[in-house]
Amino acid sequence: MASSDSDSQLKIVHGDAGYILEDVPHFTDYILNLPTYPNPLRSNPAYSVVKQYFVHMDDTVPQKVVVHKDGPRGVHFRRAGPRQKVYFRSDDVHACIVTCGGLCPGLNTVIREIVCGLSYMYGVNKVLGIDGGYRGFYSKNTITLTPKVVNDIHKRGGTILGTSRGGHDTSKIVDSIQDRGINQVYIIGGDGTQRGATVIYEEVRRRGLKVAIAGIPKTIDNDIPVIDKSFGFDTAVEEAQRAINAAHVEAESIENGIGVVKLMGRYSGFIAMYATLASRDVDCCLIPESPFYLEGKGGLFEFIEKRLKENGHMVIVIAEGAGQDLLTESMQDMDQKDASGNKLLQDVGLWISHKIKDHFARKDKIAINLKYIDPTYMIRAIPSNASDNVYCTLLAQSAVHGAMAGYTGFTSGLVNGRHTYIPFNRIIERQNKVVITDRMWARLLSSTNQPSFLSPKDLDEAKKAEQPPSQFLEGSSCNDIGEAEKKENTFSQLLEGDNFKDQQQFENHADNGIETIN
Repeated sequence: MASSDSDSQLKIVHGDAGYILEDVPHFTDYILNLPTYPNPLRSNPAYSVVKQYFVHMDDTVPQKVVVHKDGPRGVHFRRAGPRQKVYFRSDDVHACIVTCGGLCPGLNTVIREIVCGLSYMYGVNKVLGIDGGYRGFYSKNTITLTPKVVNDIHKRGGTILGTSRGGHDTSKIVDSIQDRGINQVYIIGGDGTQRGATVIYEEVRRRGLKVAIAGIPKTIDNDIPVIDKSFGFDTAVEEAQRAINAAHVEAESIENGIGVVKLMGRYSGFIAMYATLASRDVDCCLIPESPFYLEGKGGLFEFIEKRLKENGHMVIVIAEGAGQDLLTESMQDMDQKDASGNKLLQDVGLWISHKIKDHFARKDKIAINLKYIDPTYMIRAIPSNASDNVYCTLLAQSAVHGAMAGYTGFTSGLVNGRHTYIPFNRIIERQNKVVITDRMWARLLSSTNQPSFLSPKDLDEAKKAEQPPSQFLEGSSCNDIGEAEKKENTFSQLLEGDNFKDQQQFENHADNGIETIN
């Protein structure tokens, strides 16, 4: 009998020493007496030389690897990979693939490897591509996908299936899945898409259908939580180097040259941060998570003047979501959203370029030459690099193994270097953001030697709002609240640098961008 509980996908298993498994749903949770079949990989020549190619049913992966000797083992996820028994006969599988949201390097690679994985590993020959995102389930034609059709699509950017934002109508989508006889659905998209996948899974379960819903997380901004990184991110960081290098060449070639590069990052500044660290030519990096101001002592304009006097040129990298609060102060607030529910941002790169020009135009002493580069759509549209191609392959194959094994309502993702199956609710619960009180941001500040632009009040608020979840409190089995709080304070001290004599000394170091924690 199907369950109608909206939280039906939450499966928590407790073990010894504070062990917690956040498991993913399985067909057997809501369909009784399902037959199983031997995994076709038993006779697959590619796997015949592998010593142990089936994943043990008890294999799990810890979410956190940094622990204390007396701390709980913490949260784990089910390890991805092939199982000895599968819940589909190869000839019975009718799979479909859909891509939703914005473009990202690696989309075609994931499509290719799902098709080839189903065909070469499991002998599946019925795979459809849904044209144009979620609305393609009920308003467009499908595309028959075979290994021959997808053979070289990984060499091209974009998605051969087309994509769109919005268009999610749960009843129509599940009706289409049911009418077409589809029993495996592979959904490639970001957090909004995965929310849609969650609703589709719940409706499929409510109807008692034997349909596996598998997600592959896609976001070029790297803002999906839990997983180590999202596919396409490495490619984006690598491609951003070309824009940063061009800005540096332009700035360096003329007196008081300033190069401004706007990179993707609506809510999370990971691309800007990693591109800056990789480049070493950037003088200032601005991201959504770290507030900044323009005028006055310690502001951006003062820093630009200082750097121009020192070097005669500078490069600024700014994420698209940075400084939006400053834009709304000087421009009419446009509280509009796209079809995915994302707020439409104003062009902060163009705005800050004009602000810099206006500021120095009022100063007779310094004449600047500013060049603004926006490579956003050039980066989104390129094929994935070698590293992302490998990652896309493993994500796709993991999703295929999971669906064949009867798992559903899950996202395939890398956690601490191991491929896992993660419940949808963990993927959509929040956005992954740069923690500006963490070491990585301090490393960037020390690399660029820029100020943090944070007032003491901003720093205190950042510590309270963005402190990473504690290893001890997440899934803790402490005997009492006092013990948990004590461990939380200890862990926070290790992160926040309480080896200083007083907190003010640490804040001074943080403001100066000095990395003091080994």
